[in-house]
Amino acid sequence: MTFKATDILKPTRREILKISGAAALSAPFVSRAWAQVTEINMLAWYGHGEADIVGEYEAANNVKFKPKYYAGGDNMLALIAQSPPGTYDLILSDGEFVQQLNAAGYIEEMNAADYPFDDMLHSDFEKFPGHWKDDKLYSMILRGGHLGVSYNKNSVSAEEAASYKCFWKPELKGKVGHFDWHLPSLGMMSLYNGNAASLFDVDEAAWTKLKETTLSLRPQVGGFFDYGGTFNSLKNGEMQAMCGIGDWITGVLERDGAPVASVIPKEGGIQFTESYSIGKGSEKADEVTKFIQYMMSADGQVKSAQMKAYPGFCVTKAGRAKLQEVDPKEAARSGQVEGNSNDPIALINEGRIHYRDIPKQQSLEDWNDFWSEYKNA
Repeated sequence: MTFKATDILKPTRREILKISGAAALSAPFVSRAWAQVTEINMLAWYGHGEADIVGEYEAANNVKFKPKYYAGGDNMLALIAQSPPGTYDLILSDGEFVQQLNAAGYIEEMNAADYPFDDMLHSDFEKFPGHWKDDKLYSMILRGGHLGVSYNKNSVSAEEAASYKCFWKPELKGKVGHFDWHLPSLGMMSLYNGNAASLFDVDEAAWTKLKETTLSLRPQVGGFFDYGGTFNSLKNGEMQAMCGIGDWITGVLERDGAPVASVIPKEGGIQFTESYSIGKGSEKADEVTKFIQYMMSADGQVKSAQMKAYPGFCVTKAGRAKLQEVDPKEAARSGQVEGNSNDPIALINEGRIHYRDIPKQQSLEDWNDFWSEYKNA
């Protein structure tokens, strides 16, 4: 008979979430140090499987994450569709794609009692749209970030950046870039057109106008970039403004002293929301659950907020408090301090932030087809 440490010691949710990060990693987990390493296949945006996020947890728990990275929810769905059930144990998804994952049978039901819903920073995070179905949980919100006007301070003034109109500034011709994914950029064009809360729910007339507005920006555009290209083109000054991103890119550069920033303009901004789900058919659901619990602890939330690949904001009260304690500079820079004008929670409460979604009156294919047309115009 083979013994596992998990047969002897199973920490409760409260034990994991309430004790400090050092204790959380030493006390309940280190007893498995002699066990065979468990591999966890992760599907995620770049950075979530890197050492600054999972390295300490791996060492303490005898697990090894094997990440497969994607960019854009459409690509994520395609990767899962092409893989046998059970391929991915842990799926990090943009919040708006959880419904698609669930409808396709790609994710498992989760036990809501395992997670700190009583510690959420905002009531919207308790039952985030699409994460629940028939009062059953299918995805756990991990972090968020806001998308708006991203710009080089030497080329665009703070006053100009207060509107998406700055992307049409004559001096920026050939210097405006796009993160190469249709949802964030077309969402911003929809906000610029005044669609506000209905930015992803546009009728035929509004859709036609959205396409016209977007096409009118094409002469300004110098390129369409993936994550690395977006980062480097802003860093080297090739692009002086970027549509479709936010602090998740400029924050990394800003931390290194680059003259770039992201702001939420007067037309409003878009929130990206990243969440964890357990892959359908995974044989490691218990291991995955424990990792998600750790990432929802105060220390896990701080790791997420400080992620080297791209920053995000905490979604729990304990996480925000711990970030302010251990990294006050980053907490202030990212607005994660009460009273800060860029406080992400305050921006939500003010109605200036809209949760990213998928098209309601068109299909994803419609938006993707137009995006291809736009890129080739």
